[in-house]
Amino acid sequence: MKIIFSGGGTGGHIYPALTLIDTVKKKSPDAEILYVGTELGLESDIVPKAGINFTALNLEGGFERRFTLENIKRAANALLSVKQAGKIIEDFQPDVVVGTGGYVCGPILLAASLKKIPSLIQEQNAVAGVTNKILSKFVTKIAVGSTLALKKFPAEKTVYTGNPIRAEVLTAKKSDGLKEFNFTEDKPVILISGGSRGARSINNAMVEVLINAAKKNSAQFLHVTGKTEFDSVTQKLKDADFDFDNPNIKIVPYLYNMPQAMAMADLAIFRAGATGLAELTARGIPSILIPYPYAAENHQEFNAKVLVDGGAAKMILNKNLTSEILSEQLDELLKNPDELKKMSAASLKLGRSQAAEEISDLILKLSEK
Repeated sequence: MKIIFSGGGTGGHIYPALTLIDTVKKKSPDAEILYVGTELGLESDIVPKAGINFTALNLEGGFERRFTLENIKRAANALLSVKQAGKIIEDFQPDVVVGTGGYVCGPILLAASLKKIPSLIQEQNAVAGVTNKILSKFVTKIAVGSTLALKKFPAEKTVYTGNPIRAEVLTAKKSDGLKEFNFTEDKPVILISGGSRGARSINNAMVEVLINAAKKNSAQFLHVTGKTEFDSVTQKLKDADFDFDNPNIKIVPYLYNMPQAMAMADLAIFRAGATGLAELTARGIPSILIPYPYAAENHQEFNAKVLVDGGAAKMILNKNLTSEILSEQLDELLKNPDELKKMSAASLKLGRSQAAEEISDLILKLSEK
């Protein structure tokens, strides 16, 4: 059996694909996988490092959400890419083609449809992306990560599965996380992350929060700043004579062991990317969410609203975010452990820990056709 996976641009499209590949390989060890991306996206670095065969399409970028001359140029480039994608399909002869988001999915899934090869797209967000909206007319099956997305696609081919979650996120133990980061069980742990690239607004607000937290020493903080933001955050703390030896506060530029960090977290302060929220809810972690305001069609706010409405999270809009508001929200939750327990139970109820299994079963069933 041969399967093409495609997804690119951001980790939110790439890591779900890698999770699905791992799950498919466990179910069908002989499956041959080819990943199609672009040289410009993160996938060109991440996928080969994962030991997966990778090939790239010549694409310049996705479409802007308005009529521009640049869109005409990109449309012509996309048509050429469909021809290139067709050649990749002819050479590899896949039984099924899977897309997890990003403009790179367009040409390869369209080419698969033209050649009558079964195909599936996985939409992570509550608001569907432009590429997936277009592809929904051509693909065989659509798996959505949010119930809100169900109404955006043809009902006869769409199924709600939730978003695929890395196995290690589910299996990591709290004791492993505490040991990994040298934290203790007697104080709550707050995990702060603005995504793989960091979030400046969250980082700026957290500076004063961490300064105040160091004085109280009533909770433990693991703050992931993002590589490009790390120097700025640490300099601001140095200017405030912050004690970096405080054992209750750790500031890092990036985490390669996020599953262990999530395993020990009692509360998270996050953006509202679909993959991050899927992992939080799978672990039953309550959260304070600050959606990225420039996400396409404001989809992060819609993602966050699902958790807020379900009682699993609080939301602060990016435009309203200040150190004072974040501190107030944080203190209110930490002083109310019963509320945190209710939010944790609500979070776990929203989680879909079997999503990768369900989607991989759909992929394997399609391959039989």
